[in-house]
Amino acid sequence: MPPAKPTTVKAALAALPADRRAALAAVRDVINKHLPEGYAEGIQYGMIAWFVPHTLYPPGYHCDPKQPLPFASLASQKNHMALYLHRLYADPAEHARFADAWTAAGKKLDMGKSCVRFKKLEDVPLDVVAAAIARTPLKAYVARYEANLDAAGITHRGRQTDTGERNTTAKKATKEPAAKKATSKKITTSASMNVASKKKPASRRT
Repeated sequence: MPPAKPTTVKAALAALPADRRAALAAVRDVINKHLPEGYAEGIQYGMIAWFVPHTLYPPGYHCDPKQPLPFASLASQKNHMALYLHRLYADPAEHARFADAWTAAGKKLDMGKSCVRFKKLEDVPLDVVAAAIARTPLKAYVARYEANLDAAGITHRGRQTDTGERNTTAKKATKEPAAKKATSKKITTSASMNVASKKKPASRRT
């Protein structure tokens, strides 16, 4: 039987080898020191994570409204460690700014759409991480997230509209006359690279 997944940050760190524990703890300390007001820390999708609590953003994450809106996370993978910064996925300009600052610091960048992979603490310019975290206040992050949902045509269950009503992805079923059958039309929406993915964040390579 596989070991139970940790449910607290303390337990998650304690379960790591000493070198990885030290590295992730150092990155975590930097994030917590520069974290704007309102975000909360905990375990999300099996990772050390920071998110917008439901008390401040009741709709939660559109892929799973039971989950709070993800902001950042730290993971220990088989061959590397990873820092996930969801703002970078949602904002191409911020992605480029972060990447430029990282390489300007003289560090090799191994980066996906929202994650940065590293093998030791010395690979991480902590001041670059600190700046990226500090310049993402909660309200601005939520506004960007909702703008991306709108751009992708995604209706988020429970999200409040400008009219004060609540959107919902659920549609009421309507009965049709027996002699007439409606032709269903499949509607698809395509999200651009800078739109938050519908898939849950995972601890795999991105």
